[in-house]
Amino acid sequence: MAVLSPSRAGLWWGLLGVVAFSFTVPFTRVAVGGLSPLFIGSARAVVAALLAAAALVLTRQPLPRGWQWGRLAVVGGGVVVGFPLLTSYALTTASAGHGAVVIALLPATTAAMAVARGKERPPASFWVMAVAGALAALGFASLQGDGFGRLNWSDLLLFAAVAAAAVGYAEGGLLARELGSWQTVSWALVLSAPLMIALTVVSVVQQPPSGTPAQWAAFAYLAVVSMFLGFFAWYRGLAIGPMAQVSQVQLVQPVLNIAWAALLLREELTWPTVLGGLAVIVCAGVAVRIRLDRDPAGTGGQKRAGRTDNAVASENTDSATDLHAVR
Repeated sequence: MAVLSPSRAGLWWGLLGVVAFSFTVPFTRVAVGGLSPLFIGSARAVVAALLAAAALVLTRQPLPRGWQWGRLAVVGGGVVVGFPLLTSYALTTASAGHGAVVIALLPATTAAMAVARGKERPPASFWVMAVAGALAALGFASLQGDGFGRLNWSDLLLFAAVAAAAVGYAEGGLLARELGSWQTVSWALVLSAPLMIALTVVSVVQQPPSGTPAQWAAFAYLAVVSMFLGFFAWYRGLAIGPMAQVSQVQLVQPVLNIAWAALLLREELTWPTVLGGLAVIVCAGVAVRIRLDRDPAGTGGQKRAGRTDNAVASENTDSATDLHAVR
């Protein structure tokens, strides 16, 4: 059986994470039809934190050390607190298609944060394709629904959500090289749990949750997959890296967002939208194939990524052994 190179393995893990996340926008749109946005954004993190705590205890994971706690707080602030709450409130008024318009900026934003935080040095051609992909994604998503139009509060909330997620993704990708992929998101969830429990209590007091079975099913997906399991694959992909390249796999997400919105929410899907989606996928494919500069810093980054892949694989093997022993 052919063995994937570290970079290709990172891309495939990243793609698996993106597919898991691609249901987040349409399912959030379903859930806010009956549940309050504060409850959705906070309670889903509480459910995921319970799963994370159980996984950490069962596999006997060592506690993070020193500054790792501060970096986990950054991850939690971005992907546990910021993105879920901001998108939940935004999607009470914005359509799933419109949400995909703004979230289409996430790949380029994540790449910029990865370069700033991880000291990766993509060539100019990478940035050309990253910007082209972001523009193509924006244009594609604008063909669906109400497009950009004038800025309103939902747009500002979505922009803030993109910024929060990009910071959390970049920091989490680096931290996953030290703690492991699922361990990183698990510790971030546990660290954020006290705040999210308090917000959940407030949301229940303000508006007791009462939803349809479909709305609760959407909430369950957001809690178990979007908030927990999806990050297993996503942070593993970012840890293997290079992060700037793996982040471009997200260009496929607005395509999937609107496809699911059309299938699940009956939002309109046209041939121009389909063609636009294909253009986005082409841009993503070209961007991820561009190799990083082979200067000493870039080579070092690749070597670190290679060592990280082996380290993470070893951690996963140890964790699997622990789980088997527990069972």
